[in-house]
This record gives sequence, C-alpha cells and structure tokens, in this order.
Amino acid sequence: MYPRWQKKLVLEAMKTRRVVLLSGIRQCGKTTLARDLMDNEMEYRTLDDVGLRKAAENDPQAFVKRIDRPLIIDEVQRVPDLLLAIKMAVDEDTRPGQYLLTGSTNIQSIPSVRESLAGRITKLRLRPLSQGELHEISHTFLKRAFRQELKTPEQHYDRDALIDAASVGGFPEARLLEDHAQRGWHKDYIESILDRDLQDITKIRDQDAMRELVNVTAAWSSKFINLNAIGSHLSIRSATLRSYLNALEALYIIDRVRPWTKTDYDRVGKADKLFFADSGLMFSLLDWHKDQVRFDSYRLGKLIETFAYNELSAHVDADRDQYTLKHYRDRQQREIDFMIERNDGALLMIEVKAGSNIANKDFKHMRWFKENIAPDRSCVGLVLHTGKHAASFGDDMWMVPFGALWT
Repeated sequence: MYPRWQKKLVLEAMKTRRVVLLSGIRQCGKTTLARDLMDNEMEYRTLDDVGLRKAAENDPQAFVKRIDRPLIIDEVQRVPDLLLAIKMAVDEDTRPGQYLLTGSTNIQSIPSVRESLAGRITKLRLRPLSQGELHEISHTFLKRAFRQELKTPEQHYDRDALIDAASVGGFPEARLLEDHAQRGWHKDYIESILDRDLQDITKIRDQDAMRELVNVTAAWSSKFINLNAIGSHLSIRSATLRSYLNALEALYIIDRVRPWTKTDYDRVGKADKLFFADSGLMFSLLDWHKDQVRFDSYRLGKLIETFAYNELSAHVDADRDQYTLKHYRDRQQREIDFMIERNDGALLMIEVKAGSNIANKDFKHMRWFKENIAPDRSCVGLVLHTGKHAASFGDDMWMVPFGALWT
C-alpha cells in the first residue's frame, strides 16, 4: 500500500466540512484510501454490494442515517438519490465530518442529480498513482520549481526508464502484472467501465461507437480538441460526439486542459487540449510496444507528454487551491505545453522534451511569453528532459530532468 498525497487533504476536509467527496477514475485507489482512513469511529458501506445498493434505493433516508459516527459510502454515484437524503441530513445536523463519499463519476453529470450540496460538500480528485507516491516522497516539486530550487537528481531516469514508467501507468492492480498481462488488464478495464459505469450517467445507444471513440481519444491524447477531426474517424453526429466526449470526461477517462487566456493579447488560442487520464491505459489501448515507441518520435512525444500531464496534474491536485494547470497557444503558433499558475498570479511554464539535448531555442516561446505577455509577473520557465542534469539558462529559465518530479 502506497501513501497517497490526498490522504492529508481528506483528513483536513473532514474537520471542517459536513460532506467530503473523493472522486476519480475507477480502480485508482479510492476504496483503499477510504478504508485506510477508517477507525473505530467510522462505518463503511459500498454500493458495489448488491444488497446494500438495493437497500439504498429502497429507503435512502434510512441508509444515510448515522449513529453518532461518520459514514463512508463507496461508489455513491450508483444511487444518486442518496445525495438528496444526505443534503437533508446535514441541513438538520451541521457538524463537520459526517460523510465521506467516493465516486467513479463526476456526480454533477448524472441527470437525476437535481439537488446541490453547495456549501456542504468539498470535492477532492484522486488519480492513479503518481511516481512520487510510488517512490514514497512528498509533493514538493512545484514549490521548489517556483523558488528555482532545482538540482540534479541523485538518480537518473533516461528515455528507456521513462518509457517503462509511462507504459505501465499508475493503476495499482495493473502495476502488479507483467507487460502482456497489463495490456489485457487495461482493455478489460475499459470494457468494464463501458458496460457498467457508463450507464450510471447516460444512455449510450451505440456501444460500438463509444468503444471506437475511446480508442480515438487515446490516439488524440496531448492534441488540441477538434470535433470535426475526431468525428471524421467515427460515423456519429457532432452533437452525439460532444455528449460522448462529455461522458468520457465524467468517467475521468479523459481530461481537458483549458487555455491560459488572462491577457489582452487578442491572438490567444481558445482550444482545449485532451489528455488520457493514465499513460499506461493509453499505451495498451493503442497496442503500442516499447520498441515501436523508442524509435518513433511521434509516439514517443505523445507518450512522454501524456505521462508528464499525469504527473503534473497529481502535483496540482495535491496542493489543492494553490495551483491551476493550463496550456498556452496563440495564432502565431507559439505554444507552451503546460502553464501552472499559483494563487498569487505567479506562473510556471513547462515544455516537455523526449530528448536530452537542450538548447536556447527550446526556451524561445517561454522567453517571448515572459517578455511580452507577463513582464510584470513572477514567471519561471522549465524544459523537462530525459538527460541527467538540471541547469540554468538565465532569465529564470531552467532545464530539469524528469526525475526531479519525484526525487
């Protein structure tokens, strides 16, 4: 069992909020974390248990009734009516720490959810295991990066080591398997979600089209969302495609990264970028092999950038309310892979390179942004690379090995 960065946030939230919702893609470790938080003062119920689910559907008010101790309800999206019953319960009793809920879908996307728990609930996102959690270290990278406390890591993770890590991904159960078995696990996993969890949030008429879309979005990871281009691979209407993408996002299979637009510069792009929630899942669904990736710059770039997104988003989530993660692109084709904005307005710009030869040209767009868009902001630029060393390129610009994210 690996220490999860979100554990501290959950415990803190239970001290101040009536309801805490821990959500994330299925099999990422929510149940394990919830059980880890249990003590003699907490009761645990899972709605994956058929008997308990039937009881919850039959009498939601009785199901959520507590006997003076906190209640953990696992996979709450399976009985949405429980949310209204919980709302009624916490309106009568306003003490914090009454309910810890887990869910494998974004409950706001469930059509039957009509009542809001605004002001009563705090939501936390759990993702598949990050490399930092696997190495059992704290999430200090973003703090160090903003302070420019960047040193060469003691252990070097070269391109092959990164391919190994990215192709496995962060699902705890999949990590226990050999390469060929991991591929089967990932594919069975997607089938299970489409057969079961998808029905909790929407009625999909064309299951085959949805399966095709999952594969298309895996191939689309790290690219800008273009509905016409994505739809050209599928025989479904634009409105249906949009609803299917929303469903995959609600299931946390894919994420959208919004553009950074806090500027008067009128040529800033507004398109979202799409990322798969786990690089290992993407790798398996595309039937890639390590040798293919090693000698194919396109596949290597996609895998490493998706892996970088998975790692950076875990860091951002672990320091809740301090950071937001976006990207930058303008009509002059200047792009910055990731923009992490601190709550005081400071910016961390990150470019991802699958190689180890870093030169001044790799900082060109970040230097332009710093000089023209954010001259009055604290603005640090990093190039994440597969080489050994961290080094300054002047003007708050740094090359940093990937291993700095988790060592």
